[in-house]
Parts: sequence; structure tokens; C-alpha cells
Amino acid sequence: MKPLFLFVVIAVSSGSIQAQDFFPLDKSPMDLVYFPDHFAHDREPGQQAILKVYYSRPQKNGREIFGAKVPYGKVWRTGANEAVEIKVYQEIKLGDKSLSPGTYSLFTIPGEEQWTIIINRDLDYWGAYSYNQEMDVLRITVPATTTETTIESFSIRFNDLGDNQAVMRLAWDRTMVEVPMAY
Repeated sequence: MKPLFLFVVIAVSSGSIQAQDFFPLDKSPMDLVYFPDHFAHDREPGQQAILKVYYSRPQKNGREIFGAKVPYGKVWRTGANEAVEIKVYQEIKLGDKSLSPGTYSLFTIPGEEQWTIIINRDLDYWGAYSYNQEMDVLRITVPATTTETTIESFSIRFNDLGDNQAVMRLAWDRTMVEVPMAY
């Protein structure tokens, strides 16, 4: 009985090691967020999302983020890996600017006190290396705030304020910006 048990333990262990080598852990996993937030789980029949965001979530890992890893005053892909992709299902307003239905990239220019939020027509490229300002659809500026707690993973979330108003929150480390939305 012992040899059979030992064989099973070795076979399972070696399979796990090979699987980890073949499928390494992503240091900045992809995430998806809808607005309204509950859309994916609690939607009513016939209800449509207003928008959805695909993005990668880099980790702080003890690093200084804004002003260091992510420089101030430079275009940032807003996360990791590919540029953030936003799919808009109905006309919305970001700040005071209208955004038509479609699929866009989201870039930002972080600053100590304010960020520039950029919606761009170019899609499917890595980072912000090929960013082309001529493809911008809109730009707005929003204040940056300091959070009380450290946010380990870059995160995008929505807060529905009611009366067809919401904010899209971008947060990482001790920094958060809120992008006003109307729908």
C-alpha cells in the first residue's frame, strides 16, 4: 500500500509543479467592472449595462507608486499591461463632456493635485508607448485625493450617486481620483 500512496503523491506533486511552470501567476491580473456595479449579478430582464471596463491590476508590493513608478506629468496606461478598454453602451457624460456609445482606451496623466483623464479611439495596444494624442475623444481634469488606507492593487470601481449621476473611482497606493459621470 505504501508504494502506491508514494506514487500518487509524487504524480500529483509533479503535475502541480509543471502546471505552475506552464501557467505562471500573473503579477497584474485582468479585471472587469460594470456600471451599474451589480449589473453582472443582479440585472433585471432587459436591463443593459451603461459601460464596462477591462483593465489590469498591478500591485504596490512596497513600492512608491505615484511620482516614482508612475511619473507625474506623463501619459500612463492606467494600470498594467494593455491600455484600459472602456465599452460605452449609451451616451454618457464624463465631467461636462459627452461620450457616444463605442469602445475606447482610457489613459491618464497623474499629477500630485489633479489628473487628466483621457478617452482615446485607439485600441489594442500595450502600455502607452504608442499613445497618439490626435486620437483623443475627450479630456477632463479631476482632483486627486489622498486615501486614509493604502490600496495594494490598482482598482477601478463605480459609485452610483442616484439621479443619473455616478463617479468612476481610480485608486492605488494612497491616491484616488473620482471621475464624475452622468447617464
